[in-house]
Amino acid sequence: MSEAGQKVVPAENVRRLSSVIRDMKNAAADREDVVVEMREASHTRLELLAQELQPVFADVPKDDPRFDLVISNGEQPRLWIDAVAHVVMGRDRRTYRFLCDTRLGRQVLAESADMKPVADQITRYIAERMVERQRRIEGDIEVLPRGQADEEQKPDNAARRSGWKGFFQGLLLVVLGGAVGAGTVFAFLSERFQEFNPF
Repeated sequence: MSEAGQKVVPAENVRRLSSVIRDMKNAAADREDVVVEMREASHTRLELLAQELQPVFADVPKDDPRFDLVISNGEQPRLWIDAVAHVVMGRDRRTYRFLCDTRLGRQVLAESADMKPVADQITRYIAERMVERQRRIEGDIEVLPRGQADEEQKPDNAARRSGWKGFFQGLLLVVLGGAVGAGTVFAFLSERFQEFNPF
């Protein structure tokens, strides 16, 4: 076979895997630099908010260990207020988002690009938690819903009577249901037997 038919590729146009790998590493490093810069920007803004809240946390009693003013590092820095409430920066890295995890899911308690309304809401949140704790310590009585309170106020004999009453009502329903079922089956079978009756 002659070499005239083969196309010769210039050496500078040959794609080398090593050069592509180098390009990919450079692109990854650039992306990591951007992520690190964004993380550092979020961390700095959360530090400013923590400084704003420092006087509030100084007023929290030392015997109340629930509150923390700690910034956690990670993919998304967070300023922890307590075990369930924290502040993160929004996607724009300028908006403060005060979040609280509840049994019903995560709730946004405050969201603003301005630090002051978020700090005010955090202060209110801390005050509410402290009042709740104080009421529990003092043993304030919580009013139960009306049905539960009525049941608790009934004497034991009345509670037993209402229990037996419910039992007999249930038994009566079962007996009536059985009688209706038996009557239906008897009516159905009697029609069947009449078809076969030669007389």
